[in-house]
Amino acid sequence: MTEGQRSRQRTVLVVDDEKDITDLLNYNLSRERFQVLVAHNGVEAIEIARKKHPDVVVLDWMMPEMDGLETCRYLRKDSETGSIPIIMLTARSDSTEKILGLEMGADDYLTKPFHIRELLARIRALIRRLERPGQEEDKKIVVYKEIRIDLNYHKVTVNGVNMDLTAREIKLLTFLMKHPGRVYTREELLDAVWGNDSFVEPRTVDVHISRLRSLIEPEKDKPRYLLTVRSLGYKFSDEN
Repeated sequence: MTEGQRSRQRTVLVVDDEKDITDLLNYNLSRERFQVLVAHNGVEAIEIARKKHPDVVVLDWMMPEMDGLETCRYLRKDSETGSIPIIMLTARSDSTEKILGLEMGADDYLTKPFHIRELLARIRALIRRLERPGQEEDKKIVVYKEIRIDLNYHKVTVNGVNMDLTAREIKLLTFLMKHPGRVYTREELLDAVWGNDSFVEPRTVDVHISRLRSLIEPEKDKPRYLLTVRSLGYKFSDEN
C-alpha cells in the first residue's frame, strides 16, 4: 500500500434512528478527520454502503422495521459490502446478545453508554487492520476434500453446495485450512484473523468455530475437520 493510500481520508457510515446520536457521532468523527455518512434505518444503510463502500460501519442494534442485526446480516451476505468492518452499538449488555451480534457478522460490539474516545479507538483499530500489508488473502483456491474456498469470489462450497458464511468466517476457515494439523490458541487466532490490536474477546473464536462446524461438518457434534485440542485451542484436520 502506498503512502497516499494510507493517508487518504477514511469513511465511516453511522447508522442510528436517533438523530441526536447521529449528530453527536457525526460531529466527533468529523473533528477526527473522518468522512461521515449517516443513515437512520437499515434499508438506507444498505443502500449507502453499496454505493459508497465505507471503511467502517457503526451500526445501532435497536432500530424500527429493520433492526441492526438484520441490517448486519444483509451487509455480510452482499458481495458488495460483505468485507466492510462493522461495530455494533447497543444498550444491551447481556453476553448472549453480544454473541448473537458477533454470530450475525459484527466485528466488534460496544455497549451504550460509551465514551467517544473508546469508539474512536475501536474504529482506528479496525482501520489499522485494513492497512496492514499482507492483510488480504491472495487470489487462490483452497481445497480440502469436499470443502472448497474460492477467495476470488469470497465463496465457500461443501460438496458443491454454497455455504452462507460471513467474511470473518471465511477468513478464519481459510487460515486454519492453510495450516492443517497446527494447533492455534484462541489468542493466536484472534491475532491472525481479527488483528492483535482488536478489542474482541477470545470467546468470539468459539462462537465462530461453532457456527463453521454447523455449516461444514457432516455432524456438528462429531467434527472431522475443525478439531478442538483440549486446554490448547483448535486445529484443522491433517488427515488425508
